[in-house]
Amino acid sequence: MAEHRLAGLSAPSLSDIEELAAEAFRDLPDDFRALCGEVVISVSDFPTEEVQKDMDAGPFDLLGLFQGVGLAHDAAVPETGRMPNMVFLYRRAILDYWAEHDETLGDVVTHVLVHEIGHHFGLSDDDIYGIEDQVP
Repeated sequence: MAEHRLAGLSAPSLSDIEELAAEAFRDLPDDFRALCGEVVISVSDFPTEEVQKDMDAGPFDLLGLFQGVGLAHDAAVPETGRMPNMVFLYRRAILDYWAEHDETLGDVVTHVLVHEIGHHFGLSDDDIYGIEDQVP
């Protein structure tokens, strides 16, 4: 029996999504990246139960989440004990979205990353789409 041409394929892993996110972040405009300071990008399959409860969301409802303080707020927040700014990307929801839309996985990851950072800093959807348009 001949092997099906898709038999060796597997879903993109957590590290695949991390790699796409790191590449997307590097390609963002410098001034936009500067908004987050030393941001940490974390990829997991699903948001924690606590995040789901806080956001009143199911495991597939959130594609990403930004947690942290922007540079504009740095002066008001003492350094001691402060966690780094973080963008959480949720692989399973991203893959579901990707499967249902006509976009590359890299474009989906970039979109989620930019939206999470942008909305945290009060940017409008138009501003965010303008930033996305600058990404090669």
